[in-house]
Amino acid sequence: MLLLWLLLVPLAASPLAFFLRRRPTMEVVNLSAFAVVLGLAAGLGSQVLRRGPVSFWGGFLYADALSALIVFLTAFVALVCSIYAVGYFRHDEQNTVFLEKEDVLGEIAGQKLRKYYSLMPLFVFSMLLVALANNLGVLWVAIEGTTLASVFLVTFYGRETSLEAAWKYAIIGGVGLSMALFGTILAYYAAHQIEGIETLAGLNWSVLVGNAARLDKSTMRLAFILILLGYGTKAGIAPMHTWKPDAYSEAPVPVAVMLAAGVLNCALYGLVRFYILTSKCLGPQFASQLLIVFGLLSMGVAVPFVLVQRSFRRLLAYSSIDHCGIMVLALGFGGPLGILGLFLHMTFHAVTKPLLFFCAGNVQQHLNTDLFRKAKGGLIHSMPWTGAAFLMAGLAVTGSPPFSLFQSEFIILRAAFGQGHFVPAILFVAFLVAIFSGFLMHIANLVLGPDPGLPPAEICRWKKYSVLGIASVIIVLGFWIPAPLFKLIQGAADVVAGGR
Repeated sequence: MLLLWLLLVPLAASPLAFFLRRRPTMEVVNLSAFAVVLGLAAGLGSQVLRRGPVSFWGGFLYADALSALIVFLTAFVALVCSIYAVGYFRHDEQNTVFLEKEDVLGEIAGQKLRKYYSLMPLFVFSMLLVALANNLGVLWVAIEGTTLASVFLVTFYGRETSLEAAWKYAIIGGVGLSMALFGTILAYYAAHQIEGIETLAGLNWSVLVGNAARLDKSTMRLAFILILLGYGTKAGIAPMHTWKPDAYSEAPVPVAVMLAAGVLNCALYGLVRFYILTSKCLGPQFASQLLIVFGLLSMGVAVPFVLVQRSFRRLLAYSSIDHCGIMVLALGFGGPLGILGLFLHMTFHAVTKPLLFFCAGNVQQHLNTDLFRKAKGGLIHSMPWTGAAFLMAGLAVTGSPPFSLFQSEFIILRAAFGQGHFVPAILFVAFLVAIFSGFLMHIANLVLGPDPGLPPAEICRWKKYSVLGIASVIIVLGFWIPAPLFKLIQGAADVVAGGR
């Protein structure tokens, strides 16, 4: 029943928030729902570690260690975003960014908040369904659902640039998901002639993985290429990444965080499921070569844009493109270390990226701009908590020791050398160094320097505790990973390595 409750809780929170009138009540509904979801996600992880894969409703819902890890990371990010969102939107409302006309501010602000607090649970519901759906067709529908829920959240502020970003996101994402749909259909076709597979179960993961070696090889080659392009578009793999900078810079900060740390994981999850089938059918070589090419391309594309970036919100988008490339590379390198590095990196990135966006949101609300040239630097003087956390998060996300992303990147590099991918390994290191230099140059110039004379920022306790809380988690993970979490990560790696 855990699988069902994980979906029912956010699904019930959405209409409840829609029909509420008072902002505090909508906040309580979202906070309570996502706290319950995180508790259920932790319970699911514990149950999977004790008993192995679990299913519900005749196998329609299914969770192994890989599913449980994605569910837990999604629930964690959703909760921290719901906490930060309280202070973020209260600041927006107090500073009349919702509408220029003061006389109708309350009504319009209420409508916009209602849209956020009713769509965000649907957004999270779709991401949870991605991880819990046994049927690969339902998985595709769920990923499409994340687009439908989030595209309206990208338009939250109603600016012309917001509408343009949402339109680009919808069109590019729609094209990508169309390719993923064709890939899913081809996977079904590759299995339809296998004796013993029922028609209705022809796309069930639990059925396909046991018969992957018998799938039609030519069809699976084409299916994986389409899946890589389709779900790669949703993840932001270059060259299908162009929607990301616009969407990340125009969406409200909590929405941008869910796109960067939630949807990215879900898209990669779908790709990983098809990678397992393709590897068992064709051997790992075919898929690995494609993944290494696209992973290096994503990292390489991010480098020049990070170096010359003028907006710190868009800088975070290119950072996500870079990390997406790193995770795709880890999957391509393969082997026990590559797969372990992938899920370690996915976990650490999902914890670190929210802090960067929270700090960027605080700075943008304080300065009313996201441009480096207008910020003038020295923010550590007017925003000491945010400034220090921003600098720390910048070091963490670029893989500086002792932070946890250094560990996962080092493991991925070991996997590259261990599998004989020497040239990709050298390019991997070169891209990491370039992005580290550009990212830290921008963040250091923004945070450090002489006092520009700005008034002290007033940060409410919701935003302050969000920043301090997640910063504490990042510091702890740099030195210690809780044993249950590490076992779950190892279990996810075992699913990929063993195809179970």
